[in-house]
Amino acid sequence: MDGPIVIVGGGVVGASVAWHLATRGWRDIVIVDRGAGPGEGSTGRATGGYRAQYGTAINVRLSLLTREKLRRFPDEVGADPGYLPAGYLWVAGTEWELAELRRGLPVQHAAGLLESREVDAAEVLQLNPALSPQGIAGGAWCPTDGFIRPLAMLAGYLADARRRGARTMWETEVTGFERKGAPGTTRITAVRTTRGRIEAGAVVNAAGAWAAGVAALAGAPLPIEPLRRCIVPTMPCDLLPAGMPMTIFAGDGFHLRVRDGRVLLAWPTPGSAADPYDCRVETPWIDEVAAKAAARVPVLAGVPLDRSGAWGGLYEVSPDKHAILGPAPECGNFYFINGSSGHGVMHAPALGHLLAEIITEGRATTLDTTPLRPSRFAEGEPNPVSGLL
Repeated sequence: MDGPIVIVGGGVVGASVAWHLATRGWRDIVIVDRGAGPGEGSTGRATGGYRAQYGTAINVRLSLLTREKLRRFPDEVGADPGYLPAGYLWVAGTEWELAELRRGLPVQHAAGLLESREVDAAEVLQLNPALSPQGIAGGAWCPTDGFIRPLAMLAGYLADARRRGARTMWETEVTGFERKGAPGTTRITAVRTTRGRIEAGAVVNAAGAWAAGVAALAGAPLPIEPLRRCIVPTMPCDLLPAGMPMTIFAGDGFHLRVRDGRVLLAWPTPGSAADPYDCRVETPWIDEVAAKAAARVPVLAGVPLDRSGAWGGLYEVSPDKHAILGPAPECGNFYFINGSSGHGVMHAPALGHLLAEIITEGRATTLDTTPLRPSRFAEGEPNPVSGLL
């Protein structure tokens, strides 16, 4: 390969790609990121959930590969990723919601996640006694799902990738690409940045919610859009146990977990139509979240929220809510690792592993990544979008 592999984006996904390439012997790797340092993008704003309960086989397999890699992380990377199998508890409020959760179980079991199962209303309350018993029809449970530490993963990948020869360039924005070749055989030869020109043998687009703009510079359309997601923490309290499972209400996506002595509360709503990159947390949203928390977790009624500590981040959403992985059809040495639709941090170990295989060997060998190929939308073969999972 003529020139370094340039990775655009220094979040946990880009860092995972760098580390996996470095462990395969690649030494000329450059990570460029417009932030002032690690964790300023979506990685630093993630809640740190990990799950394998999905409605499609490819997402289950990505999670299981990630789980293997999380367990080996301390030995292989030299850092603690914070994997804590506290479980994910999905709470169904209606029979329809319960049926949708039940629909995912055969997919999960066939893909290798044998421990996921349906639970009735009584067991939901056993798994999380803090919940109000009102309006619970049942749920779904997986004890090996749980939590991770996004910034610890990022720091671990970056530190060991650097030890193996990778370089990082912060406060560096990509402004364009130099390309050569006829349409269909185009290749990138250099990356233009605000800090100068970088010769490139290949380029990886790991720019998260901003990836479509980077792809456009390479003449490679990428169908992803940013979507705002917000979190509001309580003030420090010990009303819920640190090992409480991630608890998600299937009907509206309201969910909560305990982290660092606070309860994190989240409820997905559409972002700003005027500015899809707007991450502001709005007061009416916080008020609504407070009301939901009080009604569904009565012990939290009256617990003050840390309104000034609330934050927003961005998902990078693809049309079928699955990752887009592999070389761009329009440019053979420009690689996508985008569109995870809220699962980027948790799937970063698996996706970085697989893309390193694609770059090194020409195809992924650990898993069949055909369902994630960039051409699937043009071919009319998107993945099915689950109603809840």
